[in-house]
Amino acid sequence: MQRRRPKTIKRPVKKVLDLPLEKADDKIRRTRIRVIGIGGGGGTIVSEIASKMLKASFVVANTDSQALRGASRKAIRFHFGQSLTRGLGTGMNPEIGLQAALNEKDKIKKLLEGQDLCILVACLGGGTGSGAVPVFAKEAKRLGNLTYGIFTLPFKFEGERKMEIARESLKKVKNYLNALSVIPNERAFQLIDKSTPLRQALSTVNKTLTESLNGLIETIYEPGLINIDFADFRTILEGRGRLAYLNTAEVSRKKESAKNLIVKALNSPLYPYSIKGAKGVLFNIAGEKALSLAEVNEISKTISELVNPEAKIIFGISQGKKYSDILKTTLLVTGCGMKIFSSKPKKKKPRRIIKRIRKLLARPVYVPKEEKKEKPKKKKVRKYKKRKTVKPRKKRKIRKRKEKSPEQTLEEQNLSLFEAIAEEKIRKNALQVRRESEEVEAEMLAREKIWEAPAFLRRKLGKER
Repeated sequence: MQRRRPKTIKRPVKKVLDLPLEKADDKIRRTRIRVIGIGGGGGTIVSEIASKMLKASFVVANTDSQALRGASRKAIRFHFGQSLTRGLGTGMNPEIGLQAALNEKDKIKKLLEGQDLCILVACLGGGTGSGAVPVFAKEAKRLGNLTYGIFTLPFKFEGERKMEIARESLKKVKNYLNALSVIPNERAFQLIDKSTPLRQALSTVNKTLTESLNGLIETIYEPGLINIDFADFRTILEGRGRLAYLNTAEVSRKKESAKNLIVKALNSPLYPYSIKGAKGVLFNIAGEKALSLAEVNEISKTISELVNPEAKIIFGISQGKKYSDILKTTLLVTGCGMKIFSSKPKKKKPRRIIKRIRKLLARPVYVPKEEKKEKPKKKKVRKYKKRKTVKPRKKRKIRKRKEKSPEQTLEEQNLSLFEAIAEEKIRKNALQVRRESEEVEAEMLAREKIWEAPAFLRRKLGKER
């Protein structure tokens, strides 16, 4: 008997390719990005960005119901803290903004669910933005979303109190963010003249931020020759509280277009810091099909030389008809070297003076003794060293000659006799002189005889005589 083959059960196969191309792409690599403007300033920036960007979703969150009415229709309006503020603002009190956000924590959680990247935008220094931003960032972190903050600091003429509120808010929120960009409002003067109206000046800053965010979102969503996807973006944003630099630059195609693009991309007027020492770099170069390898190399080499040698660098290249006669780049750098949070506000000088006065008062007081009258000080006379006098040489003592022994020579004895005779002043006649001379001669002859005799006979002859 022939065995019957078992019947095969046909199961339905899900064909992704049968779906339209746009829907298939959405299921494969659709990244959800939500840009949330918190407070009055943040809501104004996001309202202006929402009218120019389509691929991301936008939210304007505020406690002031009147400010929400002026928000863009393309953005979701999120009103919170009604029971606390009764539809009004916080009056520059960040504690009220914090409490208003904590009361609506569940609603904030639903607003952030299902998002891959949450970009929080706020103007710090007020009550709603400074107080509520840490709550939004903390909830986004709990849900596992990537978080990126863009914050502006108040003008100097707004006072030191607003700057202190902004600093405190930054310290609280930085631990819940992967990266954050800090833009002082004073940098607006780098873009405009001082005579420009305030509304136009703030709009210029918003326009620059819009271009940068639009370039970043295009880089994530649009495929390219060398593609950058959301996984690459997640790699660059690893870590907590890293200072970020985001800028999009565009120049027309010329001979030195690559150099001009580098200068424009690395010198954004909005940031008070540069990319030196950065630890993560993501940039995309967009141009027409004629984009050369030399141009790409020049841009890439300049960026890599400025950052940390061990930095993670990811780059992409996009080409298309819309980039004809244009060279464009979007640059996102994290882990910049500047430390904004380490600087503490200086204490006021009067407090230091008071401390010094207290220390001086705490010291024991000593009663001084009666001071003696000081004698007038004599003028000091310079004492000159006396020159060394040369001592005269001592005269040599003339030694007297010792009397000669009787053993003197006859000649010496004769001379002494003649000298004695010559010294005599008595006059003598010739006979006397002759006799004396004969006597002298006789004595001389007698002496000669004595000396001629041997030594042992001399004594005898002397005695006989």
